[in-house]
Amino acid sequence: MLKIDHDLTPSDLLPAIERMWEASAQCIDSIDRTWDPANGSPVFTIEGRYTAQGWTEWTQGFQFGAALLQFDGTDDRRFVDLGRRQTWEKMAPHVTHIGVHDHGFNNISTYGNLRRLMLEGRIPHDAAELAMYELALKCSGAVQAARWTATADGGGFIHSFNGPHSLFCDTIRSLRSLALAHWLGHRLLGENDLAICLLDRLVQHAEQTANCNVYYGEGRDAYDVRGRVAHESIFNTKDGRYRCPSTQQGYSPFTTWTRGLAWIMLGYPELLEYLAILPEDDFDALGGRSRVEVMMLEAATAACDFFIENVPTDGVPYWDSGAPRLVLLGEYTDRPSDPFNGQEPVDSSAAAIGCQGLLRLGRVLTARGDASAGSVYFQAGLTVLRTLLDDPYLSTSPEHQGLLLHSVYHRPRGWDHIPEGHDIPCGESCLWGDYHLLESALCVQRIASSSPYLTFFGPGGR
Repeated sequence: MLKIDHDLTPSDLLPAIERMWEASAQCIDSIDRTWDPANGSPVFTIEGRYTAQGWTEWTQGFQFGAALLQFDGTDDRRFVDLGRRQTWEKMAPHVTHIGVHDHGFNNISTYGNLRRLMLEGRIPHDAAELAMYELALKCSGAVQAARWTATADGGGFIHSFNGPHSLFCDTIRSLRSLALAHWLGHRLLGENDLAICLLDRLVQHAEQTANCNVYYGEGRDAYDVRGRVAHESIFNTKDGRYRCPSTQQGYSPFTTWTRGLAWIMLGYPELLEYLAILPEDDFDALGGRSRVEVMMLEAATAACDFFIENVPTDGVPYWDSGAPRLVLLGEYTDRPSDPFNGQEPVDSSAAAIGCQGLLRLGRVLTARGDASAGSVYFQAGLTVLRTLLDDPYLSTSPEHQGLLLHSVYHRPRGWDHIPEGHDIPCGESCLWGDYHLLESALCVQRIASSSPYLTFFGPGGR
C-alpha cells in the first residue's frame, strides 16, 4: 500500500524537478540527433537506445510534445522551436488518422500544447498560426469521434484499433481531442448533414468505459473488486450488447493491467476539470452537469483507491496486479518496489501517469468542497512523483536516451528488452513514460511557483 507523505509540498520537489529537466534535455537532444524518421516513431529503448515497434503510430506526439514541455518547464527557446518545427513537418497525418483511438495522445501533446503556450503568452501570438493549430484540433476531435460503435442502450463508444467490438480503457484520455474540439465550437457532420455533438459522444464514451471497464465491488462477477480496471471490453457488433472483459496488454481479463488503471486515474479527473468550464446549457441533452460529474467522479475515486491500496509503498506498481509470479515476492505491497526482483517487472510509466491522476483528483475534490479527501489524493500524487524523480527510476546517464527507467510496454508479447544477467525486463524507458513524467513534474512545478495551473484546454473562452 502506498505510504503517503502528508507533509510533502510541491516546493519540496523543485530541486529534483530541476535535475529532471537537465536530464531530459540530454534525452531529447540525443533522440533528435540520432533518430531516423524512416524507421517510424520511437517507442521504447533497447540497451538505452530508442527503437520502433510496429503496432500503431501512437507515440510520435510524445516525442515532439516532450520538447514543448521542456520549453514550458525551462524557458529554453530551442526546445519550443524543435517541437514546433517537428509538429508542422510530421504531425499532419495524425490529425486525419482514421485507424486509431489515439488522437488525444498524438495531437493534444503537439498542436494542443502549442495552442496552450500561445494563449498563455509563452510564445509570440500569431493569429494565423493559432488558427492552424485550432483547425488541426477541430479535425482531430471530429475524426476521433467518427470512430464510433453504437451500443444497445442507445449510447456508444470510440472503438480501439482492435476493431468495432473493442473498447479500450486507454481511450479515456484521448477524449481530450473531442473535448477541445467541442470547446472550440466544432461538431462532426454525418450522413445527410446530421450534426453530431462532440460533447455528447465524449460523455457516452466515458459512461460506457465507467460501466464496463471499471469495477465497483458490486458483484458484477466473481472478481469484482472496487477500482479494478479491465483493459478492454468486448461488444457484439450485431446488436451492440456488452459481452465480456478482455485484455491485450494485461495478464488476464480478470486482473488489472496497471497502465490501464493509470489511464482511468488520469482521464476522468482531467475531464472533470474540463466540464467545470462548460456552460450549463451544454448539459441539457445529457441529463445535467451533476449526473455526468457523479459518474466520472465515482470511476476516478474507485481507480485511485485501488492504486493506493495495491501498489508497493513507494507508489510504483508491478505491471499487472495479478501477474502470475507476484506470489513468489511475498507481501510485495508492504515494501518499496524492486525493478530488479527477478520475478515480475514494475511499470514506472503507470506510476508517471497515475501520479498525475492523483494530483488532479485531489484538486477536483478540494474545489468541490471536500478538502480532506482532496488532500489525501494530492499528497499521494506528490509521494509517487518524488519516487520517480530519484534512483532507481530517474536516468541521469548521458548514454541512455530514456528519462524514466523500468517501464514495460507489452509483457504478454515479450516486446520489452531483458538485459543480460536478468530474468525480467528492467532498465529501459518508453516515450509515454518520459512524456508523462515531464507533464506531471510540470504540473507540480507550476503549482509550486503559483503559475497558471496546467490544463490541456488552456486559458480563454470560446
